[in-house]
Amino acid sequence: MSQHIKLFIPGPVEVSPGTFEAMSQPMMGHRSKGFQDLYAEIQPQLQALFGTKGQVYLSTSSAWGVMEGAIRNLVTKKVLNCCCGAFSDKWYDVAKRCGKQAEAYQVEWGQPILAEEIDKRLATGEFDALTLIHNETSTGVLNPIVEIAALKAKYPEVMFIVDSVSGFTTVPMNFDELGIDVLLTGSQKAFALPPGLALFTASEAANARAATVPDRGYYFDFLEFRSNGEKSMTPSTPCISLIYGLQHQLKVIFAEGLENRFARHERLNGMVHEWVRRNGFEFFAPEGYRSKSLTCVANNREIDVAKLNSILKAEHRLIIDGGYGKLKGKTFRISNMGDETDATIASLIASLDDAMSKL
Repeated sequence: MSQHIKLFIPGPVEVSPGTFEAMSQPMMGHRSKGFQDLYAEIQPQLQALFGTKGQVYLSTSSAWGVMEGAIRNLVTKKVLNCCCGAFSDKWYDVAKRCGKQAEAYQVEWGQPILAEEIDKRLATGEFDALTLIHNETSTGVLNPIVEIAALKAKYPEVMFIVDSVSGFTTVPMNFDELGIDVLLTGSQKAFALPPGLALFTASEAANARAATVPDRGYYFDFLEFRSNGEKSMTPSTPCISLIYGLQHQLKVIFAEGLENRFARHERLNGMVHEWVRRNGFEFFAPEGYRSKSLTCVANNREIDVAKLNSILKAEHRLIIDGGYGKLKGKTFRISNMGDETDATIASLIASLDDAMSKL
């Protein structure tokens, strides 16, 4: 029997053999024409995914590197951190650790961030930046990005910084249309790559703001990314193997087609939701604000989530997530993002049914 345990956790997600094969290509000099050609080849597809005519940058880091970098590059007065779960709450802590003035707009975990509440706070004139997590992975909340981004027209001097780490490529995200200033994501979620690569784009206004900030550092300096990107290079040594994997996954994504990809994620998400309802569980996120990439299930039945996962692992060679942080055991999370199919989610559901019968 294979020792491999298939991942249905919200990241890292399962990586395909084809992706691993693509990543095994030989190394090359990261300042060579070969690397420049690789960077330039994938740029148009990345721009299509991000919905932008601007550059899409590659950072050898987790998404948190760019999240911290955005704070250091763009906050000069005070940042409004929109907090609705573990990762958005942490951004507030990161802002303070970077020595920035910060204020949390805090909602109960499981509830969404609302545009009208942001509007009230920005109207004070205290803030020159805000941070928002589009898809809060810890709670399964999908925040209403279109309504929130619409506020940018009212507050053009405020930098709108958006993390779509676990939402990106599962629902449409059009950077230029939204009019926001930073959109960032990571490799280990719906891209279905190993961790270690972050991707982001930044507006001209963001680059102009960064140019006024003297202590923005080097590794995540937006202007270094821009000047190097113009030459199809990265500011520091890139994770070449992951970029080979990204090249492969971009081919997979565009062969499927973006609209088909979005529809597949919604369909698979719906299959999991049907299982949740059929088994008498509730959703942690409210109707209308639920992620399409994962499901955060409220453990209203008070089952032994750890035992459920141990059965899944031992008997079905797969695992789900047992709940994040203070929600451990009170919720559990099931991912449907990346390369998953109707068949793999159907198999997961059959395994869940079997494991539930043994609790």
